[in-house]
Amino acid sequence: MASSPDVPSAGNTPDTPGSATPPEAQNAAGTTAGARRGRVRARRAAVMAVPATLVAAGLAVLTAQGALGVQFSISGMPFTVTATELNGTGFEQFGGLDNMAEGSPNAGDTGGQVLVITSAIKHATLTKLCQSVDLGGTNLLITAGSGSEKVSATDLTTDSTELSGDAAFNNIEIGNDASTLTKAGVKGPIGVFSQQADTVRIAHLRQTNYATTAGVFKLPGLKLRFSDSGC
Repeated sequence: MASSPDVPSAGNTPDTPGSATPPEAQNAAGTTAGARRGRVRARRAAVMAVPATLVAAGLAVLTAQGALGVQFSISGMPFTVTATELNGTGFEQFGGLDNMAEGSPNAGDTGGQVLVITSAIKHATLTKLCQSVDLGGTNLLITAGSGSEKVSATDLTTDSTELSGDAAFNNIEIGNDASTLTKAGVKGPIGVFSQQADTVRIAHLRQTNYATTAGVFKLPGLKLRFSDSGC
């Protein structure tokens, strides 16, 4: 039987003279890529450990991206939301990750990802809603629901990094797998810690958000303006 000619296998092709990459460049590239992958893996792993926000000291809840199946790239600029009171029916909460657009100047060393508390409320009302975003020297300020009619929303969702207030839940379940939630029509990632309740009430709500969505959002008495101070 005739022997076949020797063909270099993948990964064993002889170096072309003058084209070899210096070992130090290979090491530097490998180290940078490895470090970046390590940071992303660490953030993803952190989602598994993010507890739903519930403690006696009163942790606030609104809602986060997911109820409408909306997926969008966040700007990476946080905004503040406050309300004197929030009341909701059909509440869920779990950990999640938001992603910025590729090349966003707000990414910093985060890899363009933000670890958030993802929450969902099927029906919500808010009294004296205030929302502000710092634009660098001035704030874009939105207020609504300061009169007799409250702000109302269905399938309200918000991704938050900070929450505070005085919270009360009715028929709460803590420790559910996020993929099995049923109260607000949202299902989170399998294996992620979560909680859900029939109702939620939060007084003196204050939170830092990166994203909000809603099926219907009614803002009676809406005012939008620039201000020296935020909410």
